[in-house]
Amino acid sequence: MKYLFTQWDNLENYIADKFVLLFLDYDGTLTPIVENPDKAFIPKQTRNLLKKLSANPVCTTAIVTGRSAKDIKGKIGIKNIIYASNHGLQIQGPKISFTAPLPADFRKVLRKIKSHLKKTFRSVKGIILEDKGVTISVHYRLVNNQYVSFVVWTLLKITTPYIHKKEIVVDFGKKVFEIRPPIDWNKGSAILWLLNKHKPAFLDRPILPIYIGDDTTDEDAFNALKEKGLTIFVGHPKKSHAKYYLENTKEVFKFLKILNNLLP
Repeated sequence: MKYLFTQWDNLENYIADKFVLLFLDYDGTLTPIVENPDKAFIPKQTRNLLKKLSANPVCTTAIVTGRSAKDIKGKIGIKNIIYASNHGLQIQGPKISFTAPLPADFRKVLRKIKSHLKKTFRSVKGIILEDKGVTISVHYRLVNNQYVSFVVWTLLKITTPYIHKKEIVVDFGKKVFEIRPPIDWNKGSAILWLLNKHKPAFLDRPILPIYIGDDTTDEDAFNALKEKGLTIFVGHPKKSHAKYYLENTKEVFKFLKILNNLLP
């Protein structure tokens, strides 16, 4: 994996004259990771830059996030943008409304798990239980370090029977435990779906997908775009499917600003 700005001379020519499909994670990519996810607000200058990019006729911008549709729309607040929420399970935008098909009893199972989690963690300070409709996130960044191992062990104990019955799948992010439907759909599936949807409209111009993310859930997207586009990890992973990396959210903003100036 190479540092993006040391490769810029080659990448500038690679990007030029293409229709850009810009996919951006939110937390840790557009805004720094914070202890309370409710307080992760996008900087004003970043939002203004996203408005410019999304208004450019040769750039379609999509936010691909684990957050709920209502949450991410409230955080970004831009209308002519695509929101792929719940790790791409729900996609909404101009002339787009999609929800991945869920198993018939999944929502019932999710409600049961949520009830169990609420009762179990009622007395644990710092736990944030986030019901996102088709997924549940359990944030434990604010939990005292001495209780973290107990929280993780308990989460696994509660969810393992459902995992064995293939009623749910579970992923770990940065201090977050994600409970998702047991279907073959992730951020990678979502961006490939969006890529195929846009291809017929731009036959006269090559499409370049660009994906920027910082978490383990973004690896599905990096892997999906291996030979198809530009993949950028934010931070310093030991191992990633991304081709390039940027140091932090400030460098993401710098890249987006350069990209905006490069596009016609």
